[in-house]
Amino acid sequence: MTDTPMQRGQEWLESLLRLSGVSVHVKGELETAAVQYEESQEPDNYWLTIDQTNLKPEEIQIFIGSDGSVLDAIQYLANSILNLNQITDGQASYTIELNGYRVQRQEEIRAMAEAAAEQVRSSSQEVEIKSLSSAERRQIHTYLKDFGDLETFSRGKEPHRHLVVRPALMQ
Repeated sequence: MTDTPMQRGQEWLESLLRLSGVSVHVKGELETAAVQYEESQEPDNYWLTIDQTNLKPEEIQIFIGSDGSVLDAIQYLANSILNLNQITDGQASYTIELNGYRVQRQEEIRAMAEAAAEQVRSSSQEVEIKSLSSAERRQIHTYLKDFGDLETFSRGKEPHRHLVVRPALMQ
């Protein structure tokens, strides 16, 4: 197989969208943060951006869904299906983007993480952040892991699982 994980992702997403009655181009891009950490065991992260040029505003809303739920579902399918039967080195992580939703949501997630960190530091009490997808919880865990005075964990069961930020327990 000569195609790259990015090409597989683009072709798969274009096919999925075509099956739903929409013919669009998908642009693939390797996330720059993944390139910076070559020693990392994390798989490469590809951003697959759906070209919205030929989409009506209603179609964009349908593909994003309420609170990104449809985009999240498409992303989950992409990551599950495209990594199926792939050797570890051939696996990749895919982020599906449409209409700038992911970029805007990442900024919101970072702001939530910073606000929670500030609140924990000022009150010395744990703070719960609700209504996050598992990918969004993972983003906050990753963002706050370098804050030595804080720790994060998830509490509860889906669909009522939420993220907790609290002062780090001294050992």
